[in-house]
Amino acid sequence: MRRLILVLAAAATIAATKQPPASPPLPEGVQTAQPAPAEGGYPYLIFKPRGYDADKTQKWPLVIFLHGSGERGTDIEVVKKNGPPKIIAQHAGSPFILVSPQLETGPDGSRWDVAKLDQLLASLRKSYRVDSSRIYLTGLSLGGYATWAWALRHPELFAAIVPVAGLSEDKDLDPCVLKDMPIWAFHGDQDDVVDPQRGFAIVKQVDACKGSVRPKMTVYPQTTHGSWEPAYDDPAMWRWLLEQRRTVPAPGGPQETKKKKARNT
Repeated sequence: MRRLILVLAAAATIAATKQPPASPPLPEGVQTAQPAPAEGGYPYLIFKPRGYDADKTQKWPLVIFLHGSGERGTDIEVVKKNGPPKIIAQHAGSPFILVSPQLETGPDGSRWDVAKLDQLLASLRKSYRVDSSRIYLTGLSLGGYATWAWALRHPELFAAIVPVAGLSEDKDLDPCVLKDMPIWAFHGDQDDVVDPQRGFAIVKQVDACKGSVRPKMTVYPQTTHGSWEPAYDDPAMWRWLLEQRRTVPAPGGPQETKKKKARNT
């Protein structure tokens, strides 16, 4: 009996310490769908650049793209309809991580939630080797609104933002928090969905703050709401975006979290 008890105890110990099988690494050079992180956020598409797995110490720029109202729902493939998730398929050698979350539909999912976006970004920084000085944010239409909203609330996170066919509704927030952030906004001069003049307004407000870098605004003539087509097809925009770096890396990365825990123990 004693021998049987010892055998059962040993088996229980082995079962308790056995680790679940590791998930296979994500393929490089293509987009794959991932569920919302357990700690909160949104489901997302992720493009992992070629060469990511070759050097386990290299950190990569992260581009976050927020889609418009037409891509809301539960079919993640719809997010590839417009913007960076659409064009990345023709540029498999792009040297950055691209993450494109999807906003749900329904009364609680009509607008992007900055708190959930914060949760998603925190999870991404734990799961992937993100360069904390090169986190970029862009979005079109409804995602352009959210680009302004997220950046106004957390300017310390982003190296640059590219709002397209969007505007800011945050009249209670100080636009001068963005005065030192590289910004390149795009709009069509005949946009019949989002008023171009209101889109220009936030850019002018930031410019009036006389920061270290002036915001840029490109207005496409004879263009309605779909200004994201020429904006994201412009190689100059992508070169400009990837040149931007924060002098002070975004706070809250994995190494900083580990140091904080160590100080508290």
